[in-house]
Amino acid sequence: MKKFNIRKVLDGLTAVSSSSSAAQTGAAKENDAVPESLQSEHFQLCKTVRHGFPHRPSSMAFDPVQKILAVGTLNGALRLFGRAGVECYCQHDSGAAVIQLQFLINEGALVSALADDSIHLWNLRQKIPAILHSLKFNRERITYCHLPFQSKWLYIGTERGNIHIVNVESFTLSGYVIMWNKAIELSSLDLSVAWWCCGTSSPKKLTIATIMMSFGHNRSLSIPARSYRGGSHLCYLLFGGFQAIHSVAWHHEGKQFVCSHSDGTLTTWNIRTPAKPAQIITPHGKQPKDGKKPEPCKPILKVEYKTTRAGDPFMVLSGGLSYDTVGRRACLTVMHGKSTTVLEMDFPIVDFLTLCETPYPNDFQEPYAVVVLLERDLVVIDLGQIGYPIFETPYPLSIHESPVTCCEYFADCPGELIPALYSVGSRQKRQGYSKKDWPISGGNWGQGTQSYPEIVITGHADGSIKFWDASALMLQVLYKLKTAKVFERARGKEEKANTDIVDEDPFAIQTLCWCPESRMLCVAGVSAHVIVYRFSKQEVTTADVQLLEVRMQSDLSNVDSPDAAGDQTPTQPSPPPPSPQESEPSATISTQASASGIISNSLADGLRDNMPCLQVRISPLKQSPGYQVELVVQLVWVSGEPPQQITSLAINSSYGLVVFGNSNGLAVVDYLQKTLLLNLGTSELYSPSEPNQRQPCSPRKARYPSGAQCDSNDGPNAAEERCKSPNSDSKDNSFSRSRSSSVASIDRESREAICAFCFCETFPRKLADASPSPCLLVGTTHGSVMLVALSLPSGDQQRLLQPVGISSSGTVARLKGGILTTALLDAAGALLPASYQPWYDPNASDEEKEKEKSRWRRPASPPSSQDGHDSQFAILCSEKQAKVLAMPSQTRVYKHNITESSFVLRADVVEMAGANCIACFCANGHIMMLSLPSLRPLLDVNYLPLTDMRIARTFCFSNLGQALYLTSPTEVQRITYSQETCDNLQEMLSELFTPVETPEAPNRGFFKGLFGGGAQSLDREDLFGETASGKASRSLAQHIPGPGNMEGMKGAASGVVGELARARIALDERGQKLGELEERTAAMMASADSFSKHAHDMMLKYKDKKWYQL
Repeated sequence: MKKFNIRKVLDGLTAVSSSSSAAQTGAAKENDAVPESLQSEHFQLCKTVRHGFPHRPSSMAFDPVQKILAVGTLNGALRLFGRAGVECYCQHDSGAAVIQLQFLINEGALVSALADDSIHLWNLRQKIPAILHSLKFNRERITYCHLPFQSKWLYIGTERGNIHIVNVESFTLSGYVIMWNKAIELSSLDLSVAWWCCGTSSPKKLTIATIMMSFGHNRSLSIPARSYRGGSHLCYLLFGGFQAIHSVAWHHEGKQFVCSHSDGTLTTWNIRTPAKPAQIITPHGKQPKDGKKPEPCKPILKVEYKTTRAGDPFMVLSGGLSYDTVGRRACLTVMHGKSTTVLEMDFPIVDFLTLCETPYPNDFQEPYAVVVLLERDLVVIDLGQIGYPIFETPYPLSIHESPVTCCEYFADCPGELIPALYSVGSRQKRQGYSKKDWPISGGNWGQGTQSYPEIVITGHADGSIKFWDASALMLQVLYKLKTAKVFERARGKEEKANTDIVDEDPFAIQTLCWCPESRMLCVAGVSAHVIVYRFSKQEVTTADVQLLEVRMQSDLSNVDSPDAAGDQTPTQPSPPPPSPQESEPSATISTQASASGIISNSLADGLRDNMPCLQVRISPLKQSPGYQVELVVQLVWVSGEPPQQITSLAINSSYGLVVFGNSNGLAVVDYLQKTLLLNLGTSELYSPSEPNQRQPCSPRKARYPSGAQCDSNDGPNAAEERCKSPNSDSKDNSFSRSRSSSVASIDRESREAICAFCFCETFPRKLADASPSPCLLVGTTHGSVMLVALSLPSGDQQRLLQPVGISSSGTVARLKGGILTTALLDAAGALLPASYQPWYDPNASDEEKEKEKSRWRRPASPPSSQDGHDSQFAILCSEKQAKVLAMPSQTRVYKHNITESSFVLRADVVEMAGANCIACFCANGHIMMLSLPSLRPLLDVNYLPLTDMRIARTFCFSNLGQALYLTSPTEVQRITYSQETCDNLQEMLSELFTPVETPEAPNRGFFKGLFGGGAQSLDREDLFGETASGKASRSLAQHIPGPGNMEGMKGAASGVVGELARARIALDERGQKLGELEERTAAMMASADSFSKHAHDMMLKYKDKKWYQL
């Protein structure tokens, strides 16, 4: 029986009833034969992985056996890290802050405590962790948790000073409650549990003098001095003369502990002499000579005390600096023996953990590293090397090193790209890292089937560009490019006031365009500049940076642009530019910068004119292997008006052209000849006789595509507003378009800006016998799509000598909303990619260049129109609708209204399952897929409502069902819209839990256990179990059961891993029993040996004696 699919029925109804029906019946019938293999079954939307540094971290935990690190955040997120490439993201539904994390060491589970007084048990034995149990406290606020190693009892401290016991196997409360406030009867003190420690030699025994708890911000400490089955007698210490306790750390023998105080002191206490501390030190305090107390210091927020077998113990602490170090950054102090080392951090410290060789708290710890969680970074310090160097982090935690301003995603790139970028990027790595392996090494990589290379490019506020290897659901930085090196930096306020109109981040990346095949890179910045880069494997020194200054303005009467017919004479790079006083050219080529670095001019009334926003570097520029500057294009001030920000950008390596546009018009630059070919206002692209030429009849805001970050506001602060950094997340997280009330602003907002480009080979005229030729499709914010014909000289030599002809062919179509993307399909529905020039090293020898050029294969030209039939489809997508035109007739074949109540932020023509479709992301959070060429809806999911400009600025689609966006200032979220990828996601994801044998417990020794006296022990089951303590009050906490308890969790893993895990657990249990049997056998053997020795001695003594001699 054939399977019934409701989605196919809905797709059919939608296709019939929607506005995507064919506009012309004849054209639709003619193109009905175009095959469309994509169906709704090919699409499904889901999240894959999240990369980057956890946003707003709040807590941290480490499993010393599994080697897994967990980080909690203030928004309820969990990030788990293992070896390089092993990452996992989880989210609590409540979104409350994670105040503490506790691993069930080597059990594949994690306990999280939240600020909403709930605790959760996570199962880490599956690739996507899930919550097994939850417990919500109703009457008390949770302040601290503690889970001893190999114990099933979780201690929960509350703000009332009580400690509740939770059985982690069933996740139920025990009836036993340690009520410290009632025992000591000090109601005037703040008794919230701030710290809780338990040092014990057995996970099932409660030992005398092993429980310690400090009360928040008070000078008090409680230690049980005797323990019996019915309860315990408490010894309460009130630290008279000592400041508030912030943290406590045990010595591994349980006879000594260290407290950190708010006055920057550390006190060491012995259990047997609790009357006074054994030692008081102030690590960073100045010791007065007259024997007085040292000056108070800042609070020591946390201290850890770790012992070693071979040497002095380590004491690691945060805070405690003297008050005279005003403005000094946060520090971590490592005290080892007589040495004290202060490690300065770049950001405030959130938490730190000392990594030790053993998970047992009653053994020598042998610390080897310290993990320091900062507000914006994660640092791991090597304690085993002199100077305490840091480890090189293998995770992509530096995404936010400078705020991300734009992002592009490229899937299925040429295979040699990643090795080439890695080879030049490896030379940029810093030196001085630890030579040891990364200590957080748990988990295993996924067994993914994706083998194609993926590259992500991020532009940043400081002008840097980073290339990332995003293959196989991983993310690793390959290469970093600093565009700010091209410009001079302002040295003083007066210099900045003259040449730099940007308040902050003047080098921020606005948008970028990259050709993977030719490796050409074009970058546009917020200071109205464009930089063209070539890729080279050799280092060069550029004496003079090629500079081209372009004068763009909206007033048509003052625009001096080259002739639109294409017969203009380009400016040659060799002769010097004419003086601005003699003429006002629309472009000035500068190969030798002036003393000031720019060509500045002022009008008679003091207004700036012919002045760029930035000064290009005048000294020789040493360019390392990688991307090297080919040309710098800068827009200049015009009659006191600052240049408008660039809203669209495109580059074509086969034509040797760069085109960019803004609200004033567009400019076409020949980067081979370093000349300006075309500089036109938007209205000049329309044909004078065109009947549908549109002039703005109402002052409405021109909508910019998602790449534009700044509105074009006028007024007193117009200059600063136009060149302001696009990184405005901290200032305004709402997606709103500000409107100015001034008349000048209304006039500017009504301008028709250029917002989309597409180099292609198509038909410039509506002629039946026409043949395709190089063209440029131009889209505007008013929905017009215009065609510009390009006439390229034949031959490589002629291309460098003769100018490129350009002529406008008028309007092709008009859509609602601003144009977002355009593309071309052939008659069979296959995408026609733009032609490109294969990469060659520009600094290589002539022989190598000729060898590379001999292997070039120019992409096949599209077929010409024959017998009057259309042979191409033009795909046009705007903020509101999509259209398909038949070329060269330019007749509309299909039309689809994408949204009425919202607008599209990002649209791309992508390849999916061997076919093509349009991927759209709308401002209302919907992600849509439309088939090509029929524009049939394939997917419509309400995924992510737009909350701030960060998402709109960074959301991008790629081929093969991949997409990503910046979900927070520090994290990148990757998603997929491919059904195949969703089906294989479980195999592709990394594995956190791996079966690892628990280290052997420390051996106390037979005689120490027999004659040492030791502490009396009490079975915790007898004390906390339901039989002895009863059930807890139901009103105290609400238990929310999960899919299974701890026993079910142990068998949750499936397949070979599950079998191995169960076998390992059985072996551990058997090994534990064998260990106990071995200890008893050893004791019996020792006793038998002693008896045999005594018997032998007695036999020798009386061997030769008679009975009467005894």
